[in-house]
Amino acid sequence: MALILIVDDSPTEVHVMQKALERHGFQTAAAENGAEGIRKAKEMRPDLIFMDVVMPGVNGFQATRTLANDPVTRTIPIIMVTTKGQETDRIWGLRQGAVDYLVKPVTPARLVEKAQAVLAA
Repeated sequence: MALILIVDDSPTEVHVMQKALERHGFQTAAAENGAEGIRKAKEMRPDLIFMDVVMPGVNGFQATRTLANDPVTRTIPIIMVTTKGQETDRIWGLRQGAVDYLVKPVTPARLVEKAQAVLAA
């Protein structure tokens, strides 16, 4: 069973994402900011990370760059899930090491579809 780490400072977003993913057989864990996300990614070695961008302290761009450059976590795919919908934000997120970029609101079905596609690749 694949483990997905959700890094988002919104408890509501985390709850909705966890419910959708768990309903489709995924295990989930959560971190409420980028620093905690980095720590949990190194400890848990999830199969996939859904990363918000706008968070206090270490933002999602910084956390993604850190994870993508760390030999321990560089193979973990990261999908950015954020309200930052400008094309420049998407390009920047992908340059930091994300494999995909979704703009909120994201339907539960789309979230599950992306998780399944990335994990099947």
